[in-house]
Amino acid sequence: MFAKSVIEEVLEAALSTGGDFSEIFVEDRRSNRLLLQGGKVEISNSGRDFGIGIRVYHGLNSVYTYTNDASKEGMLKAARNAAAAVQGDERASVAPLADRSIPSIHPIRWNPLDVAKSRKVDVMRRAYEIAYGYHEKIQQVMISSFDEEQNVLVANSEGTFAEDKRIRSRLAIQSIAVDGEKYETGFYGPGAHQGFEFLEGLDLYHYASEASRIAVTMLGAEPCPSGNFPVVIDNEFGGVIFHEACGHGLEATAVAKNNSVFANRIGEQVAPEIVTYIDDGTIANEWGSLTMDDEGEPTRRNVLIENGILKGYLIDKLNARRMGMSPTGSGRRQSYRFAPTSRMTNTFIAPGRSTPEEIISNTENGIYAKYMGGGQVNPATGDYNFAVMEAYRIENGKVTTPLKGATLIGNGPKTLQKVDMVGNNLGHGAGMCGSLSGSIPVNVGQPMLRVSEITVGGTKGAE
Repeated sequence: MFAKSVIEEVLEAALSTGGDFSEIFVEDRRSNRLLLQGGKVEISNSGRDFGIGIRVYHGLNSVYTYTNDASKEGMLKAARNAAAAVQGDERASVAPLADRSIPSIHPIRWNPLDVAKSRKVDVMRRAYEIAYGYHEKIQQVMISSFDEEQNVLVANSEGTFAEDKRIRSRLAIQSIAVDGEKYETGFYGPGAHQGFEFLEGLDLYHYASEASRIAVTMLGAEPCPSGNFPVVIDNEFGGVIFHEACGHGLEATAVAKNNSVFANRIGEQVAPEIVTYIDDGTIANEWGSLTMDDEGEPTRRNVLIENGILKGYLIDKLNARRMGMSPTGSGRRQSYRFAPTSRMTNTFIAPGRSTPEEIISNTENGIYAKYMGGGQVNPATGDYNFAVMEAYRIENGKVTTPLKGATLIGNGPKTLQKVDMVGNNLGHGAGMCGSLSGSIPVNVGQPMLRVSEITVGGTKGAE
């Protein structure tokens, strides 16, 4: 994007008042969004976002600024503005910039920016017809598609000079079922670090039918009882509980400041032996994957909990300084407008040995959470509450009545301790995660698993 000589001069300017580390992040992002409603295209947006972020460290202090001025003078001005907030005794120098070649493992066949919108709309219309035709009670279907190409350059005073191209595609299907004055919503939103081939290769019948099936099923659901129950949480989006209530507690953003229940506990048993928890940014073409993070570090497979033992954290450069540990390729940001911090990529509980049939049949009286909805969590404590989009009773080892209004309430680390069965059917679900450095693409994942007891809030009341 820029000559190395210009980048070196900007990095030098950022260190001019005594900083000991400087970094430049250049982003050029192009994106497309389409919305199909009632079988017609209602929204078609294309955009481009370009900017440059500059960061300076002095010890554990960090200063960040950004600009849209890509001229040499504009970048030098931004670098000097950042430097003005730093007053150090010694001035560090910029190491010679060397290309950091990180092979991409995310093959792209068709860049979606080069594909006519009419082809994308054709896929969306097929999904619409499947979802709308699923049942007579489906009254409204909305199909949205999103794709982007994000080109980034990361260079720093330690000599890093790395570039990456990231291409993502996603299709979201929302169905609304109506029966008199009652209505229910179903949703499915698969995504990938992939081009237009992802949309063309999707099993539209599965995803579109599933969104409508959820909506129709929930129309006939009974109010959920409240109380303490064994809860079976299905794969894919079931992983959102542990992503929110445990994953964020394993990010250095919280750990470095002792704002996490997992701080200073490496080597301790924090979960049963059947639980292994992993964050892996290297899985080919997965939604949360990256070739490198937003600090120029190669992403990697980070085993956070292994057979119940806490093994490590997700660490960015600044918090690596605070913790006296090495970065783990986990520095991420929404865009150049945000300074990076430690974030998840594809985070999941590794598969176990139990089959889904064994887990259900070994549960006498419980709740089956097939698809999770939204929720809230306190990252400092791990306390959470999550709505269940689709739930059922389990009675005498069989899934029976659909339930609505179910909410799971608990504490992430304590819930983790109560996992007593882990399935063999690992699945990943695409989503967006918000934190200090903005909203980023992540995967949540797990196999079906059982928690021996969770507090369930329901509209029926206690049994």
